[in-house]
Amino acid sequence: MPLLGVPLCFLLSCVVFAVSGFQRVTLTPEPGTTVNISGEAAGSSCKVCSGARRSCDKSLLLKGDTPVTMEFTCPRPEDEFMVEIIRDIECTTKACIGDITQTDSGVDPWWDFHRRFTWNLKDSGPKSIQVDFSKTGLRQIPPSETCPDMHTYTFKAFQATGTAVLGKYCRAGPISSGQIQNKGSFSLDVPPGLRVQSDQFAVSVGEEIKSLAKITVRLPHGQSSSEVLSPNFPGSFPDDDVMEWYFEVTDINRVAIEFLDLTEPHCLKKETAAEYHSKGRLALVTALTDPQPVQIRGEFSLILRNCETDRRRADSQGLSLKLKVTSSRASSPVLCTVDMRKTKHLSVHLERLKSASDCEMKINSATREQITVPPGTVSLLSFQDCLPQDVNVIASGVIACNQLKDCPKFPVPLTVPSLPDCLPSPLSAVTWALRPPPHGTVELGSSTSPLRQSLPGRSCDDSVITLTEDDGTAVGRFCPRGAIEKVQIHSNVSVTVAGVGGKALIQSGKSLLTASLKEDIAERYIFTVSPKREEPLLLGTPGWPAGMESYATVSWIVRLPPKMEAHLSFVNLSQPKCANRHTNIRVQRFDSLEEDYSRREDEAADDVSVSESFYLNMSNCMPERGEFKVIAEITVQKDQLLIIIVSVVAALVLLFIVVLVVVCFVIKKKKKKLEHQVSIYNPNGSAFQPRRNGFPKTREDNESHVYASIEDTLVYTHLLRKGAEMGIYNESDTYQSFPGGADSQPSQDDGEMETGVYRAYPSSSERAPPLPNRPPSHSYALVDNVIYQGRSSSDESPAKMGARLEPEGGN
Repeated sequence: MPLLGVPLCFLLSCVVFAVSGFQRVTLTPEPGTTVNISGEAAGSSCKVCSGARRSCDKSLLLKGDTPVTMEFTCPRPEDEFMVEIIRDIECTTKACIGDITQTDSGVDPWWDFHRRFTWNLKDSGPKSIQVDFSKTGLRQIPPSETCPDMHTYTFKAFQATGTAVLGKYCRAGPISSGQIQNKGSFSLDVPPGLRVQSDQFAVSVGEEIKSLAKITVRLPHGQSSSEVLSPNFPGSFPDDDVMEWYFEVTDINRVAIEFLDLTEPHCLKKETAAEYHSKGRLALVTALTDPQPVQIRGEFSLILRNCETDRRRADSQGLSLKLKVTSSRASSPVLCTVDMRKTKHLSVHLERLKSASDCEMKINSATREQITVPPGTVSLLSFQDCLPQDVNVIASGVIACNQLKDCPKFPVPLTVPSLPDCLPSPLSAVTWALRPPPHGTVELGSSTSPLRQSLPGRSCDDSVITLTEDDGTAVGRFCPRGAIEKVQIHSNVSVTVAGVGGKALIQSGKSLLTASLKEDIAERYIFTVSPKREEPLLLGTPGWPAGMESYATVSWIVRLPPKMEAHLSFVNLSQPKCANRHTNIRVQRFDSLEEDYSRREDEAADDVSVSESFYLNMSNCMPERGEFKVIAEITVQKDQLLIIIVSVVAALVLLFIVVLVVVCFVIKKKKKKLEHQVSIYNPNGSAFQPRRNGFPKTREDNESHVYASIEDTLVYTHLLRKGAEMGIYNESDTYQSFPGGADSQPSQDDGEMETGVYRAYPSSSERAPPLPNRPPSHSYALVDNVIYQGRSSSDESPAKMGARLEPEGGN
């Protein structure tokens, strides 16, 4: 058996032969190992001899790596001798060199001997030496008992006052570790003819302790009872010393302590006592004969104190006791009724996660590690000391049909079931297995909450929907609240809805998807999406971040809102080297026979804009190396051509409005400048002003002689003069003013006509009244903006205006 890697019999060579009724053995011990061969039977005459001089004795101690030949003086030395193999383990202030490793080397000569393997422990620092038994656990037994597997362990502590046997132990028990001060030993006894079981105990530097030793006891979950013994039991506990047991127990248990087989010493100094220490509570000190606590909850330490005993008295037996620890549940069972009659396709499964936990689950009064409540049934469950982390609750169901005519006629809602709050843990996941008929299709849709893919930078917030094919191929991970309205998959599919990061589902009672089992589709995957305006939509190939399967195809049906345009770019594209066929990315508008875009793996991909709803198709080849995976981004915005047309029309309309406003403003300004009031002579004797009630009509409907204003762009005096010079007008064409009868009318003198006065042209049968005599100061020259030119006062009879001729040069 190796001790720290050393073989059990510590031999490089081992020769056994019989000579004249006694046995001779030649062996070589390993370096650092001591072999002690000592006689066990009292009164035996058998001896062991060694050396060239054949020195014989009742025992033989072997050290070093020099071969030694031994001879036994009796025919059956295995009945007379015991072989002890000793190894030292030293610890510094930080670490210990080596562990306790037990194994059988398989050397035949030593199997017939009683073997003891001893590890001496030595610590050079103030801290303790700790041996870890948590891998198998140990159980303390009285010295008179033997272990069922015949492997008996002994733990000792060496003190200045002597050796204290901390206990005798068997495998498989509640003791998880032991600590001692300064020096000690740990040994294993194996009877003759028994192979050593392989095992290992870690040795390390422990905490600083103030007692002889500290034994850690980890109480099992639920109802249990354990016993530990005082050191040297049934002998006396070391005088004036302290022993500590540390009990690890959960808060949901309560512990009762009882002292059995108690013997008390006669004390010279101090008193024996038991002290109980726990976190957050005051220490409790009791006499050994008093009742001990029976309602201790949580971890605690029990310290046993001995006094200085009176050894002079014959009846003084010292201190010894058996300590019994009983652990029981502190809580009562919780009853819970689970009703699955409303969930036609789902079952509920409960699984106990930790075998070492205190949780106890029962269904119909039977304890189970796993519980299933089938659909359409009601079950009464019981839970005791079950924490949320102890139980996993999931739901699962199957929706299947063998022929298309037998499939559900309407979409089946995939609803997260509502479970009672009395369950120890909320629902963590629900899975539907969707099984269409041969050559059928699974169609998943959602009219209330479309899906989106969980891609880099777009992870799910509260729940994640995982789609997986029966062969384990991942279709993808999806989240609610997206743009994917429909998913069609040409195979059996499992749909799992779970909380993000292991959290509980919060959509209990809600239908996230609907499932339909329909006829065959041409593609392996078809996604129908309706992107929203100004919200970039990411589309990843199935199974992202893994590549698509060989020869797999996928199509996206992209529906755009009216008068919108989609900008398609490939933000993440990985192309393989193809061994057969090619990868292909195609874009084709609805109702179009021509492709708008097509690229293979050996062609560079670029962005494309599509002005109508379109298909986005991708297909994989048979890759030689690499993989085909794509993330495409679709951004929807207004149609750019429509925007240009609308912008041009708007600009023209705006320009027309501006021109119209300018023209109106100019005309209005000119009218304000030219529209001035003029006096009018009325031959009928009635005076009026223009711009009030209009011009009175004293003639027939011909009003060509009436002027509201005179436009200077039409008639100019200088042109009339020029026309007279050119012979266009004769003298009779000049309009002669005539005297009026009203005093208010200005007069004309020296042949000059009044300015600013229009006079109606008299008919041939009428004669204007004679012009009154006026002083010279009352004569005015005709201004340029008057169409008529006055004659001299000597002309007493006015002439009729001739027909107007257009002068040269325009009007």
